[in-house]
Amino acid sequence: MKFASRLVNFESAPGDPYRPIATPIYQTATFEQERVDAFGEYDYSRSGNPTRAVLERQLAILENGAHAYCFSSGMAAISAVARLLRAGDEILADVDLYGGTCRLFSKVLDRTGIRVRYADARDLESFARHLTPATKLVHLESPTNPLFRVIDLNRAAEVAHARGALLSVDNSAMSPYLQNPLDLGADIVIHSGTKFLGGHHDVTAGAVIVKDEKLAQQIRFIYNAEGAALAPFDSFLLLRGLKTLKLRIDCQQKNALAVAKWLTARKEIAKVYYPGLADCDGYELHQRQASGPGSVMSFTTGSVEFSRAIAESTKLFHITVSFGSVSSSIGMPGTMSHASVPAEVLSQRELPPDLVRISVGIEDEEDLVADLSQAIKTATLRDLHSAG
Repeated sequence: MKFASRLVNFESAPGDPYRPIATPIYQTATFEQERVDAFGEYDYSRSGNPTRAVLERQLAILENGAHAYCFSSGMAAISAVARLLRAGDEILADVDLYGGTCRLFSKVLDRTGIRVRYADARDLESFARHLTPATKLVHLESPTNPLFRVIDLNRAAEVAHARGALLSVDNSAMSPYLQNPLDLGADIVIHSGTKFLGGHHDVTAGAVIVKDEKLAQQIRFIYNAEGAALAPFDSFLLLRGLKTLKLRIDCQQKNALAVAKWLTARKEIAKVYYPGLADCDGYELHQRQASGPGSVMSFTTGSVEFSRAIAESTKLFHITVSFGSVSSSIGMPGTMSHASVPAEVLSQRELPPDLVRISVGIEDEEDLVADLSQAIKTATLRDLHSAG
């Protein structure tokens, strides 16, 4: 089946004699067992739950993986992957990552004896020189957040595997509809299900998808032992959101491309970062490894105050720290989603203080452009008033 068909055609309730079309919410903590010395398929919802199991099977299929595990948040999913390492091991990460990931890597993992180093993965020849015998995991995003830099995932996998390291890719900005990192050589795919998978700002979730059976067993052990699995009702919400993934993203991408082109034509905008624009770095590479540019982008204006005025003057673009919802959002990563990046890590990366990130929703394209237009006019008037 094609992707759109797979999104809505799957076994919704394996073994249920009533054959419901919508997956039931198994809102139970425990399951009765027939014997004290042998458990059935489910015993405790932390370890496994029928609602979550349907979601996990669906995510594994959509990402062309063998196993998926759903967690209480995207950060819980990344934390589980980090648990694959031991004291003395290293993670080599790209310099442009979500702020929460940097916080985990730099402020939590250091307590466990795991070292994290950063390098620019766009230059993979240089990046490879940063790998050491202690490097057990390479962690990337592509496109990256918030500068939407494109990294060659095929070559990154080759670089990591040549040194005996695993490659994990955070695919939150693309979703399985637009990019499948496992097909490009990655060992692990991570999602913040809060973003495009759910798509409605009503569920917080994370997922880890793998192909390798041994790796799956390790992730499953961590998932059960630490107890950060996704709850049944949240699993239901995420599964329901997934059904409209293609419809949402098709509309959001169309809107996003129109917004991006409009922004590039504005004299008030210094630079637009969006892999859907032909003049953006990495455009051709992204075309080869993904089927679309997504609907999140960022731009600079040359002035922190001007950028702030734009963000605070929009009406349809709501100020939020997340992205990927059906409703459009706006924010400034430097003071919001990436404010938690430690200073020592921030010094290694380019994060313009005037950077504005927008996530384009399914509203009318003309309304979105009109909203940004009035916000820029308002910001300009504020600027003139301050100067006067």
